[in-house]
Formats: sequence, C-alpha cells, structure tokens
Amino acid sequence: MMLIGLCRLGRDSELRYLTDGTPVLGLALAYNYGKKDDKGNRPTQWIDASLFGDRAAKLQSYLVKGQQINAVIEDVRIEQFTRRDNTVGNALRGRIVTVEFAGSAPGEKTTSTPTQAGASSGSKPAGAAPAGNFADPMDDVPF
Repeated sequence: MMLIGLCRLGRDSELRYLTDGTPVLGLALAYNYGKKDDKGNRPTQWIDASLFGDRAAKLQSYLVKGQQINAVIEDVRIEQFTRRDNTVGNALRGRIVTVEFAGSAPGEKTTSTPTQAGASSGSKPAGAAPAGNFADPMDDVPF
C-alpha cells in the first residue's frame, strides 16, 4: 500500500544508524483528513515513518516539529506494540520514498522587507531567507 499527501511533523526527526552504518531518520507525521467538527478541527491520523540512506542524514536538521512536507510513503502497515502499562496498541507505519518541503520552516517569518534604496536589482531584499530555504509552493500557482 502507498500513501501520498501533505502532512506536518509532530516532533523533531530522530536520526539513528543500522548495524551496517545506514542512516535511518524516524518521523512522526500528522495527516489531517475528513470534515471539520463543530470546533473547526479535522481528525488526525499519525504515521510513524522512516527515511533511509544519505538523504536521512542530510535532511535531519531541516525536518523539525511543525514543518510541512509532502511525502510518499510505501509499505504502509498497521503494527501492534505493547505499551509501558502492558496494554496493546496499534501504530500505522511506513517507509518514506519521496519527501518535498511545503511552506516555510517553522518559526520563519513569511514576509520580507522591501529592498533598500540604491541596491542593485540582483541583490536580495533585506531580511530575505538564506539560500537553501524553500519558497511557498503556492507562489507558482497561476490563479
């Protein structure tokens, strides 16, 4: 089974390594679905997902609580586990094969200040996001 969609990270990513040295990044993903209730909230499905390989190590510092991503998750399954109080619980788990950033980083201001007078047309406006941050994907929508 495969799951594709926009989600938000519920906690900072956790990097660990397999015995062969392969990096594995653990992510808690929150998917909102369905209709809003009387309070305006949608139900949330939590998924424990893992990202393997070099991408895991490189993206770890960017995948923080609150970050929105578009993820493609394969091998989606329900696994049972035993809680600390010895009750049985269920968790939805999967393996991330594609991840794309959506929106701005958590805590980042989405407005920029105007370009200072006398600056060349090729310069960045004061307060602009540094290289490597991702712009809002809706900026390219033609309507």
